[in-house]
Amino acid sequence: MIKRLILTLLMLQAILLADFKGVNTAEAEKLMKQGAPVIDIRTPGEWKEGVIPGSHKIMFFDERGNYDLDKFMGKFTQVVKDKNQPFILVCRTASRTKIVGKFLAGQMGYVQTKELSGGMMWGWLNQNKPVDK
Repeated sequence: MIKRLILTLLMLQAILLADFKGVNTAEAEKLMKQGAPVIDIRTPGEWKEGVIPGSHKIMFFDERGNYDLDKFMGKFTQVVKDKNQPFILVCRTASRTKIVGKFLAGQMGYVQTKELSGGMMWGWLNQNKPVDK
């Protein structure tokens, strides 16, 4: 309980203090061509709707809004190995990526944190971009 409360407070602080950038579809594609990994933080059920080709599926919040920070960071740091490495976070509508992105930028010190503006729904699928199922 205390661990969850502390993490919640840290996330709230990160939201207030962190600065990270939203990128549109064209900017995301450019970053991907330059080697920036895409981290899809949605749930397995949402991944069935399609994922950006080459994405790393690393769930942050489960269907009930719970999270396991240690598990997430263990998988995340296998993909993003340097805090200066650019990466793009993706969720369904870019609401969860705002929380996670600001936490990673503000609390964890990742300086090239990006999110796909509009998420999968408005930032990718609405632009008729390809997906893997």
